[in-house]
Amino acid sequence: MKKIIWIKHASQLATLASGKQGPRAKTDMSELGIIEDGSLWIENGIIQAVGTTKELEITYGERTEEADIVDASGHLVTPGLVDPHTHVVYGGSREREFEMRLEGATYMDIMNAGGGIHATTRMTRAASEAELIEQATRRLDSFLAHGVTTVEGKSGYGMNLETELKQLRVMKKLQETHPIDVVPTFMGAHAVPLEYKGQEDAFIDYLIDEVLPVVMEEKLAIFNDVFCEKGVFTPEQSERMLEAGKRVGLIPKIHADEIESYGGAELAAKVGAISAEHLLKASEEGIQAMAKAGTIACLLPATALYLREEAAAGRRMIDEGVPVAISTDCNPGSSPTTSMPLVMNLACISMRLTPAEALTAATYNAACAIKSEEKVGSLEIGKQGDVVLWDVKNYQELQYVFGVNHVKSVWKKGVQVVGEATC
Repeated sequence: MKKIIWIKHASQLATLASGKQGPRAKTDMSELGIIEDGSLWIENGIIQAVGTTKELEITYGERTEEADIVDASGHLVTPGLVDPHTHVVYGGSREREFEMRLEGATYMDIMNAGGGIHATTRMTRAASEAELIEQATRRLDSFLAHGVTTVEGKSGYGMNLETELKQLRVMKKLQETHPIDVVPTFMGAHAVPLEYKGQEDAFIDYLIDEVLPVVMEEKLAIFNDVFCEKGVFTPEQSERMLEAGKRVGLIPKIHADEIESYGGAELAAKVGAISAEHLLKASEEGIQAMAKAGTIACLLPATALYLREEAAAGRRMIDEGVPVAISTDCNPGSSPTTSMPLVMNLACISMRLTPAEALTAATYNAACAIKSEEKVGSLEIGKQGDVVLWDVKNYQELQYVFGVNHVKSVWKKGVQVVGEATC
């Protein structure tokens, strides 16, 4: 039986509760549900009460001796962060490409030379399951240390049946063994493997006819993602892949308009994608279509920074009514980071989100982007006890002092996984 956790006297308890269903847009993204002198009671890993410390003392005062009490005086308390877009399971690393970019090579230059996704594909195909688990575990440990308690993970560094299944099986094992919840996405259409170069339609056929059925038979994924980009997959090929996934029960996502405006945002709205990712070059028409469809924009400011590109138009998207989430895009080529706090800072600095909007984008809206909002993303009765105690006094300071990990303690399902023992 798990210990009872009673967090008391938080200077700000940002619950992210609003009473509204679904992802938040426009001014709703600024509603943090803040309780001053806030308190949480977590029992059997589930939040049982949320309110002021005085309110919870009235209800639970006679049970004080049953609980591990956490004095959060002077600290901000929030839900565990949710990272809705990662490539956390992969083999090897690509630090040489960082130098190549600084020497002038573009993303597509590196990829066309056999680097980029192709390089990681070679290393991932060669790695054993045990090696991938060991490497991914280190990354998940780092995510936890930065306050992340739930991540989405994509396959896509296999692009053949054997390795796609290997990546997804590793995610399934990590979900069973690691404190972090790992939500799996099948992304066989991440790039065109070298053995299918010039045969993109045949590769889509292969994924649909030979890989998707096994992924579904083993229940290895919830979402289906595709890289819709000039030189990768056309909107027509991407639509065919996403519609095939829908027919077998996978929820569509799409890497859209990262390098060029290519109709990806419009396609996301057309196929009913839960989210569209990247969107650096999304058209005004695409943004309007996403707002109308309720498609979540999953924005990746650390990737734009790493590639030295202008960040996505997060401010405009929010103002136009698009719900926005943010993510690290943890991957070996364009964003080798696990720091969601840094991503929140960058969302404010490079995309002009307010501190409140950035926190919503990294918690509740991020949970909505991976269909997990019923369990995580806010501090509400009945949800998992996924909680972060920050070494700052309010949510504004969390974004104001940037490039610093302010995490003091983290609880996952009511169990402390980061920080000193409670007192």
